Amino acid sequence: MAEIRDRNQPHQVQVHPQYRYDNPAGVGYGGGKNYQSSGPSTSQVLAVLTLLPVGGTLLAFAGLTLAGTVIGLLLATPLFLIFSPILVPAVIAISMAVAGFLSSGAFGLTGLSSLNYVLNKVRYATGTEEMDLEQARRRMQDMAGYVGAKTKEVGQKIENKAHEGQVTTART
Repeated sequence: MAEIRDRNQPHQVQVHPQYRYDNPAGVGYGGGKNYQSSGPSTSQVLAVLTLLPVGGTLLAFAGLTLAGTVIGLLLATPLFLIFSPILVPAVIAISMAVAGFLSSGAFGLTGLSSLNYVLNKVRYATGTEEMDLEQARRRMQDMAGYVGAKTKEVGQKIENKAHEGQVTTART
């Protein structure tokens, strides 16, 4: 038999940079430290010591949850088989209703966002967004003037009431 060789594939050359760990200038990787002989730092050791019990506890809870789920499924499977003529159509109906609600919400949001996009494009094309800003600015100024006038009016009423109260107490 003849050997089949791929001569059309180019050879891949891999370049691995070499770093000196005893670089006295501290330039480049290593920074003048010998990382091969140094151990983990104190913060790393404390992190491992604190996270190890937490991780172990969470892993134990996950195992207990899995065991409880499997036991519950083993106990519920006969009930699922007995009530499957009722449960299967109910699950199908509920899943179709949920899918309908989700799709109608998605279509509604898509429609609203596309209408907003078109409206913004029309406003930008006709230059009405500047008029809208001017109208809003005028309305804010009018409202500020109205609130100021109302505040002054209420202050006058309170002052008059207080003055009337002083007058009536002075007469008695």
